[in-house]
Amino acid sequence: MNFSLKSLSLVFAAGVWGALWNSLAVWFFGLIHFTTGLGVHIAPRFTPAFLYPRLVWGGLWGFLFLLPLGRRMTLPRRGLLLSLGPTLVQLLWVFPLKAHKGYWGLELGVLTPAFVLFFNAVWGIAAGYWLKWSRSN
Repeated sequence: MNFSLKSLSLVFAAGVWGALWNSLAVWFFGLIHFTTGLGVHIAPRFTPAFLYPRLVWGGLWGFLFLLPLGRRMTLPRRGLLLSLGPTLVQLLWVFPLKAHKGYWGLELGVLTPAFVLFFNAVWGIAAGYWLKWSRSN
């Protein structure tokens, strides 16, 4: 594993970039009532209180890119694989224990796990592309 300041800053920035795209997707799908139209009560307002913690956590999740997993995969595909980490934490820890929305967030709607999986995939793919672009320059 490469723990240089450059690699640490790149994976953190990649995670923040992914979190920005993830947050925009969550907000936009709520704005156009796509999630609520499918019975999932996830429709946040795009405010600093919504965005800032997500950016920080996204950056922290970016450190997963330092793990020696799937080194032969493209970075966006690796991001997709790594997005399973925050997905499982959201579904099995945040929703039931912090937000009191039940395991898998099912109190928000039966399709909640699918949306969480999709939104976190957006994070992983966007973060992977950030790393791909940063390494090509």
